[in-house]
Amino acid sequence: MGLRELLIPQDKVFFDLFEEQAGIVKEAGEKLVILAEDFTNVKEKRQCIEKLEHKGDHVTHNIYEQLNRTFITPLEPEEISRLASTLDEVLDYIDGSTEKMFYYGIENTDVHMIELAKLIHMQTIEIEEAVKGIRTMKNPKQIEERCIEVNRLENLADDVLAHAVTDLFRTQHAVTIIKLKDIYEHLEQATDHCEDVANVLSDIAIRHS
Repeated sequence: MGLRELLIPQDKVFFDLFEEQAGIVKEAGEKLVILAEDFTNVKEKRQCIEKLEHKGDHVTHNIYEQLNRTFITPLEPEEISRLASTLDEVLDYIDGSTEKMFYYGIENTDVHMIELAKLIHMQTIEIEEAVKGIRTMKNPKQIEERCIEVNRLENLADDVLAHAVTDLFRTQHAVTIIKLKDIYEHLEQATDHCEDVANVLSDIAIRHS
């Protein structure tokens, strides 16, 4: 056992929980793409994502419970709290986007929603791999590269949102504009929260490498 292993607490429960949470986030991203690309059986697909959001809430609760009763943690308590909350926000916004798609009664998704969903999914894949990397911190550079990719994808989402809103305001139906703009913005905010997760992971990689 090296010096680093002797100095850093080896309680792996937080890493187990973070990997579980990141896996749920990625699965929600996958389900979001499925819904966006095939806008049928919307209620059932939306409920599936809602169940994942509830499952993620349970994991988040477990992380905070562990944090409250663990004196020495493998990461700084603030880092643990920030990572848990930012991952939870991603799930909330994925779930919230599908909720709006369902309750607004839109007839179908469009190219902009599909593209935003795909960008979110790609971000969640990078996040899951980066989260796995913090367990051993053997390759902080690779974690940083994953985080940079998440940020790049968020920039692409900004462009998609801009094009979506531009196209939207060429239409004449005010209610449709309000509904679709809200969905676009909620999806884009999910990419913002993915970037927040990446920033937390990047800070962890720098501090503990």
